[in-house]
Amino acid sequence: MQERRKCVAEGTVLETTPKRRKPFWVVSGLWAGGIGLVLIVAVGMVLTIYLHRAESILRKRVIATLQANYDSRVQLAGFSVSAMHGFQVTGTGLELFPHALNSPKPLIRVKKFSFHTSWFDLLRTPMHINTVSVSGLEMRLPPKEQRSNIPSLKGNRPGKIQIFVDQIDVDHAALILESKKPGAVPLDFEIINLHITSVGAGKPMHFHAILVNPKPVGYIDSTASFGPYNTQSPADTPLNGTYSFKNAKLATFSGVGGTLSSTGRYSGTLSHIVVDGETDTPDFSISTGDKPLPLHTTFHAIVDGANGDTLLQPVNATLVHTNIIARGKVIDVPHNGHLITLDITVGNGRIQDMLALAVKGSPIMRGGIQLHAKLDIPPGKQSVIDKLRLKGAFQIEDARFTNPKIQQKIDQVSLRSQGKAEEAKNDTAATKTPGIGSQIKGNFSLVNEKVTLPNLRFIVPGANVAMHGSYNLGNDQLDFSGTARLKAKVSDMVTGWKSVLLIPVNPFFSKNGAGTELPIRITGTRSNPKFQLSVFH
Repeated sequence: MQERRKCVAEGTVLETTPKRRKPFWVVSGLWAGGIGLVLIVAVGMVLTIYLHRAESILRKRVIATLQANYDSRVQLAGFSVSAMHGFQVTGTGLELFPHALNSPKPLIRVKKFSFHTSWFDLLRTPMHINTVSVSGLEMRLPPKEQRSNIPSLKGNRPGKIQIFVDQIDVDHAALILESKKPGAVPLDFEIINLHITSVGAGKPMHFHAILVNPKPVGYIDSTASFGPYNTQSPADTPLNGTYSFKNAKLATFSGVGGTLSSTGRYSGTLSHIVVDGETDTPDFSISTGDKPLPLHTTFHAIVDGANGDTLLQPVNATLVHTNIIARGKVIDVPHNGHLITLDITVGNGRIQDMLALAVKGSPIMRGGIQLHAKLDIPPGKQSVIDKLRLKGAFQIEDARFTNPKIQQKIDQVSLRSQGKAEEAKNDTAATKTPGIGSQIKGNFSLVNEKVTLPNLRFIVPGANVAMHGSYNLGNDQLDFSGTARLKAKVSDMVTGWKSVLLIPVNPFFSKNGAGTELPIRITGTRSNPKFQLSVFH
């Protein structure tokens, strides 16, 4: 400072170091950076405003389209838009309440949906979306009686639709069909995967679905068309398609076994589905038997999708070589399962096929059978066999017992009853014969694994036996008693000196036009029966 003062006083100038200016390109860069930052902020603000407006636009378009498609009040809990590579849209908590339905519950509920659209499509009306992804779809159809009685709709309103969708992919869905029956549990069909195409107003939707069938447990693969959607009466919406059902385990039903596969077609409406199909169960079995047998069926059924009731008109089944025709119905019983009633007819079957299914071990006899019966399986948690009720009439022709000892006894009864005592006495001759065919007929009932026969008739040449009694499928016990009416007289049924001694008693056993009438009783087991007809000993 003193030096500066000195220089001023002396009139001299002090030299100082001049300031260095920043290069032009640095100054320009700073200005450009500042302007760029301002532009970025401005563009960000514009994008934020535009994105917010796009979100509002898309939300309104989604709601307007759903309102037009389903004539419904729409609730949408969450809705967001991301501007990555166009617009990625996500919605949550979607619920549709059709105006035509008098129900506090939504017809359709969606947990989450998403789709992608471009900036260009956002400016178009209507806009076009290729695929909508849906997670957690629930469709609930109330019974028809609970719907509002309003004039029928003329169709959807395409002028109001602002979004067109090519296809919808659904991950996990449920179709819930409510019943008009008080206290009835709704039918709940779980859908693993659903792919819908041709999505649009006033036309059928085409879909491919994989459903879980609860009983018997298995997966149903179905391809069909559904619609046009009936907004006033959803259960009257038409559908038409095919299905396949593979590897279903019948053990889901207690007392029944086997693996079932089925294919078929269906058409109609949700409340009146006509199904034509066939099933194959190569190893069908029931608990009272021990042999799996091949069972094939073809069927025509009408299903009420609103409550699950099914009319079978008819079921044509083939068990090994026996044809069985059944007609009837399966009725849902609230909280307790199903009531099954069937009228069963066997026109020309084989008794050995039916016995092989019903009893353990080899069939006791072979022959042709005709049968007509009514089957009832009431609801409840017991096994199918425990609940089963069967009542009807049957006739077996040309029956021959598979146990040689039993057949030999039948042959001897027939020969003696015809007065051929010498042939009956010759065991070798009786054994060599092919066996005498029998006719067996009567009424029967099956309850709690016990077969009751109130008027069994057993007929062989020379003998007509009328009996009543029961056969227990569980412990294999026989208990029958009755009367045997024989053609021959008592003295003609034995040989040698016994024949001479019995001549005087012939009149005591010749009754009601028969040569001999004797009491008869059969006890023991199916494999080892005991015949009590003392005059033959």
